[in-house]
Amino acid sequence: MALVRQSAEDLLIEARAERLHLRLQEQARFALEHRVGLGEINSWKRSLLVFLTDLVDAGLGQVEVLLEHQLPHSPKRVDAILCGTHPRSDSGEPSYVLVELKQWSAAEVVAAEVVRVDHYADPVLHPAEQVRSYCEYLVDCTPALAESPHAVHGVAYLHNARTSGVATLNQYRPSDFGRLFTVDDKAELLDHLRSLLDVRGNRDAARNAADDFLRFQHRPTKPLLDLAAKEIREREQFVLLDEQRVAYQLVNQAVERARVARTQTVVVVLGGPGSGKSVIALSLLGSLARRGRTVHHATGSSAFTNTMRKIAGSRNSRVKNLFKYFNNYIAAEPRELDVLLCDEAHRIRETSVDRFTSKQKRERARPQVNELIDVAWVPVFLLDENQTVRPGEMGSLAEIGEAARSLGCQVEVVHLEGQFRCGGSAAFDEWVARLLGLDPRPAIRWSDLASRLDESFTVASAATPETLENWLLEQRHRYQGTARIAAGFCWQWSDPQQTANGKVLVPDVQIGDWKRPWNAKPQKRVPEAPESYYWASDERGFSQVGCIYTAQGFEYDWSGVIFGPDLVRRGGSWVPRREYSHDPAVKKADELHFGALIRNTYKVLLTRGMRGVCVYSTDPETQEFLESMAR
Repeated sequence: MALVRQSAEDLLIEARAERLHLRLQEQARFALEHRVGLGEINSWKRSLLVFLTDLVDAGLGQVEVLLEHQLPHSPKRVDAILCGTHPRSDSGEPSYVLVELKQWSAAEVVAAEVVRVDHYADPVLHPAEQVRSYCEYLVDCTPALAESPHAVHGVAYLHNARTSGVATLNQYRPSDFGRLFTVDDKAELLDHLRSLLDVRGNRDAARNAADDFLRFQHRPTKPLLDLAAKEIREREQFVLLDEQRVAYQLVNQAVERARVARTQTVVVVLGGPGSGKSVIALSLLGSLARRGRTVHHATGSSAFTNTMRKIAGSRNSRVKNLFKYFNNYIAAEPRELDVLLCDEAHRIRETSVDRFTSKQKRERARPQVNELIDVAWVPVFLLDENQTVRPGEMGSLAEIGEAARSLGCQVEVVHLEGQFRCGGSAAFDEWVARLLGLDPRPAIRWSDLASRLDESFTVASAATPETLENWLLEQRHRYQGTARIAAGFCWQWSDPQQTANGKVLVPDVQIGDWKRPWNAKPQKRVPEAPESYYWASDERGFSQVGCIYTAQGFEYDWSGVIFGPDLVRRGGSWVPRREYSHDPAVKKADELHFGALIRNTYKVLLTRGMRGVCVYSTDPETQEFLESMAR
């Protein structure tokens, strides 16, 4: 989806009349449903006039231009995509050039692919690497382009910069997907574009190329778990974009700094559901392990850690040893590791001590965050501050930053933008936040967002749990993929029942005549049902209802979410009801925190699906509200 599409010649007329940036501003308000900042508007006004003038002067006025085009299944937007035909093709083969425009006049490389720019508070990705990764990402998830990747090219144009002002940026090795040009290189840039786009081509051919581009089908983002093993054992499988790549490079830079200067650095990566935190962690794990660095991946989730161990170690059991728990480091020596990757770090607890902890280890125990920081030269914390779902979970930027500074560590913070789960739908993330009152704006109907944003993500409601289950089966049959039902913790969770034929799960979740068991309890194996750790990844998990502790950290294509009576609508507001909760830990929370934990629980459950979600509530008033919002 592009905010504006037109020929370069026609767009230049609008830019010279000072209308183009206003048109983009209006389209952004309509399509993205938010106001763009003054900085972005000024960037459009200044950069596009220069670039479009250069295009027309080069004889490329007939090229079709897509401005601010959003990448598939991603919130990232490319400044411009030039669509035309290749000059060396007799059959009119299409040619596409992705362009990133920068107004910088000075910039300096501070780490591999990471750049410092004057007046920017945080480091950013090298612009040639930025456009290269956009090209790679686009080819990687577009079958038509994967068959002819030579049709895609990328350039970064620093139209205000002299080569002397960005000298270190030219150390970057150019490729078809990523080349850097400054104002001193303008003639070379235009020659390069003319070698990729036919100046003799007519407007109809360029329009056809753009039409084809916008009609391309896109596969879903690569499933995280299916590729974890290859990521660790063989080579990097994930394409990291923008802030993801910045986080990746800052960690690598910190590792080198620790090796040379013996300096300890804490890196905190903040992002919402599906923003790519676990992809960063797995990419780093694979890269560091292959380079011989001592590295562990740790979480506070049994389900996530055990699934990683199972899949990543499917051919080599030694790989399983890379995956640990937060409470594994009570007795660790300082700086035992080069890097500790703390995924799902919002689940850090006050202490690692539990009823199984030995007396000797208890005596050594400290705050868990201190243990995690001390064990590595570069502890990395990846977290979402809105996914805390149990009392005692305290992983936050403030807590981690305070602990790190008190221990004398440098702190680097990376904010991940956007939503990569849920089909790349930032709109759905917004819809969930507004639905649950986690956003100050009122709840909004999904159709009001989806119709304006051309969203492919599916939101539905079901009148009964039977209808919800049938909806999931239909999606799974029609579109393929994985599907699961999850629910609020509003029913007891029984141990397996012994029968004449062996142990079976008890159908604790009962709504009218509909009965289903919870997923199996940890360490409670039942024939014909996956262990609790693998409920989300084993196809047999569809037969059980998942709880928050089993679903958190995972994703599946189609999600069914049952709202229990612990969170209901009354008089236009949400009312949390402690008496209906069967979660022993959450029920102990005070009034202020109980409501927040319940809302966070449903936020997590709603954002597990990558392609669609169906909602149902056991409470009639709440069901009516959900039906109105899911339309």
